[in-house]
Amino acid sequence: MRTLDMAVFKQQRVEDFYEIGEELGSGQFAIVKRCKEKSTGVEYAAKFIKKRQSRASRRGVRREEIEREVNILQQIQHPNIVTLHDVYENRTDVVLILELVSGGELFDFLAQKESLSEEEATEFIKQILDGVQYLHSKKIAHFDLKPENIMLLDNNVPLPRIKLIDFGLAHKIEDDVEFKNIFGTPEFVAPEIVNYEPLGLEADMWSIGVITYILLSGASPFLGDCKQETLANISAMNYEFDEEFFGSTSELAKSFIRQLLVKDPRKRLTIQDALNHPWIKSHELQVEENGLAHAVQRNGEPRQLKTKRLKEYTIQSHSSMPPNNTYVNFERFARVVEDVALMETGLEEVTEARESLQGDIEALLSIYNEKEAWYKEENESVRQSLSQLRYEFRKAEAVRKGLQEDLRAADASLAGISGRYLERQTHLSSLRQELNAELRWLQEVMSSLRGEGGNGHSAINSFTPGLNNEVNEALKELLNRACGGELCSGAKADVSESS
Repeated sequence: MRTLDMAVFKQQRVEDFYEIGEELGSGQFAIVKRCKEKSTGVEYAAKFIKKRQSRASRRGVRREEIEREVNILQQIQHPNIVTLHDVYENRTDVVLILELVSGGELFDFLAQKESLSEEEATEFIKQILDGVQYLHSKKIAHFDLKPENIMLLDNNVPLPRIKLIDFGLAHKIEDDVEFKNIFGTPEFVAPEIVNYEPLGLEADMWSIGVITYILLSGASPFLGDCKQETLANISAMNYEFDEEFFGSTSELAKSFIRQLLVKDPRKRLTIQDALNHPWIKSHELQVEENGLAHAVQRNGEPRQLKTKRLKEYTIQSHSSMPPNNTYVNFERFARVVEDVALMETGLEEVTEARESLQGDIEALLSIYNEKEAWYKEENESVRQSLSQLRYEFRKAEAVRKGLQEDLRAADASLAGISGRYLERQTHLSSLRQELNAELRWLQEVMSSLRGEGGNGHSAINSFTPGLNNEVNEALKELLNRACGGELCSGAKADVSESS
């Protein structure tokens, strides 16, 4: 047994538990057969769904899609919706054991009548609404509401019970999760499916509007000569209430359809609004809403709708359907649109990456510009500092040169002074020699004076000190004039000593 979420597939041969009978219907990748449970004798419908054998293959249904259908059916238990009894799986198929719905399609049943009153129509529409309300209360959208999927449990009773079938396209709508797809039958799909816009429960309400339009008139509001024209009519909201088809239809019924066939899903009737609509609540009640009034016919009898056109529609619909009851080309178109959407998503990712890369480049350029400006400022500061250093260097060099010149001048001056000193010293030496000679001469004179006779001795003694002083003073002055100051200090001392 394999399990995914709520889906439980029994890995046993369905033939061991059920007797498989005749075929009841078929689809593109499914076939429905009557079966009888061996243990109870109760009859059911066995839906054999062909599994896709590989991801590359286009034949068969992907397992996750089958599991989604089973999960949804396991959540459903309502009188107007087919019920799931059991699930089996073998190598090639998944077999759904479903409630047997043997009354045929609703439209086939109504087309056999000579006429149909609006009261009968509203009763069948109300059953459809009750089933859809149950689905929508669980956030489940059917996405494939059409006459072929509105069956009767038993058509041998005065008021047959409607059963909604085929949940192969049904999805659970999750809040804040965007869901897009192109699927369903073109004649009944909502504009948001055609335009590949986000989908929700509102798509089912559009389909109910189309079904009601056909039920009351026997004409399809958007059906064109080809699928492309049908889709274009839906997208353009190209429909009208032709008097030929709606001459006997009440204005309130038209109001009900108009409020369902609204292009903007947000303005479309919700399931609760539809159930509360006066046409559903009470057919004979006098109502005035949005300027529209409804009343029964003057003779007091219910409005009778001819079913001739409805019969023609059902015959034409069945004859125009391919044997598998699907629109293969439309599904291929849906897959192409999905591929295009994937490509667009990839392009968006590339664009986002490009924008991110562009932002990084701009950030790097900004950083580079800031660094370049900083380097320029630093370079200018260094240049100014170097200029100042060069100026200081030149100034120091000039001072050095000045000092060198001063030193050379001082050296020259010192050399001159040394020369003059040597000259003075030589001169002094010669003067000293002359002075010494003079002093010796004076000494000899003095000695000769001392050697003379008696009377003369006292005169000499009295004369000698004064003469010596005068001689000394004369010698000092002579030396001052000759060599000046300190250079002759030694000579002066010698003179003094000699004196």
